[in-house]
Amino acid sequence: MQDLGIRVLFMGNNFIRLLGGLWITVKISLISVGLSIVFGLLLGMIMTLKNPVVKCLTKIYLEFIRIMPQLVLLFLVYFGATKSFGLQLSGEVSAVIVFTMWGTAEMGDLVRGALISIPKHQYESGAALGLDSRQIYRYIIVPQTLRRLLPLAINLATRMVKTTSLIVLIGVVEVLKVAQQIIEANRYTVPDSALWIYGCVFFLYFIVCWPVSRLAVRMEKKWEN
Repeated sequence: MQDLGIRVLFMGNNFIRLLGGLWITVKISLISVGLSIVFGLLLGMIMTLKNPVVKCLTKIYLEFIRIMPQLVLLFLVYFGATKSFGLQLSGEVSAVIVFTMWGTAEMGDLVRGALISIPKHQYESGAALGLDSRQIYRYIIVPQTLRRLLPLAINLATRMVKTTSLIVLIGVVEVLKVAQQIIEANRYTVPDSALWIYGCVFFLYFIVCWPVSRLAVRMEKKWEN
């Protein structure tokens, strides 16, 4: 029957399992984005220093992360580090490490750009008011930087959610892995279930990412006015 494919979503606890897999995806993304924002702010401030050694090291880090595909980084951390250094890293921990490294590089470059885009007279005005360097950053520079970066950080979160689909290849049971398990378990009884299962996964990703993307757009428009 034509409706058998969609019925597989509601057989047993299949749909609940998909939601559980989605939660794993969202959880890894939220943790990675949170850490990326913190480390990215620090990295961005470090990148504005005039020290040539610091500039060289941060540039190497950025280029390494940008050139290396996330999937290769996942394999390096999950398979390479565990075997070479005897580390006991789960797939979820490995994913958080890799996405935090990637997100820190992305956020750090954004922070650097935001900091150098702030007019020089902002620093001079703070100094004229008697503020020291730490106070200038705390009360003047950082608030303006955060305002410019928040929509970009939200966009990074949506990219992070979508990229977490790669972690299925290191055995993490996230939403895509659950979908594959359901399809495999019903391949004989419901051979056309793949369309409906993957279609459901598509809408789950959409439901998570679309509101976040719209929030970023609204914030950008609001702060531009």
